[in-house]
Amino acid sequence: MLVGMLAGCGINTIPRDNQAVKAAWAQVQNEYQRRADLIPNLVATVKGYAKQERETLTAVTQARSKATSIQVDASTIDNPDKLQRYIQAQNKLSGALSRLLAVSERYPDLKSNQNFLALQSQLEGTENRIAVARRDYIQAVQKYNTDLVTFPGRIWHWLMYSDMKPHANFEATADNAEQAPEVQF
Repeated sequence: MLVGMLAGCGINTIPRDNQAVKAAWAQVQNEYQRRADLIPNLVATVKGYAKQERETLTAVTQARSKATSIQVDASTIDNPDKLQRYIQAQNKLSGALSRLLAVSERYPDLKSNQNFLALQSQLEGTENRIAVARRDYIQAVQKYNTDLVTFPGRIWHWLMYSDMKPHANFEATADNAEQAPEVQF
């Protein structure tokens, strides 16, 4: 009977809320770690993809320019050096176009723009997840700290849980914390 009354009157509220605070803080740390793991990898992926596309498109442009700069007329056939330069330029253009076609076959449209949009979306999503985790932590701390100073939690705190102290709430400690971090490529 006494156990039932004690269980129903909030004796376990303070330890339960204390564990909720710890779990909420662990989630905040989890989201920070997710950001630390995710963002550099996303940026590197986008940079690598953009670089590959840029190299492919640059190669095509340069090969095309070189191929069209060599003037071809009837006398070209009679000039082995000029013919060889023309064939080499055309082969370079063919090779560059083959790489471009391979890229476009794997990726029907060149997707750097989509990758940047995906990166932007992931950055926004990550920052939102962090904000939600912080909010949940703040709410858990508020509930726990409130239980320590209101009835009947105040009595239980005094009788049984005097070693449990109020938790500090989340505070932005970085300079300019109200500003999102800048991503540079």
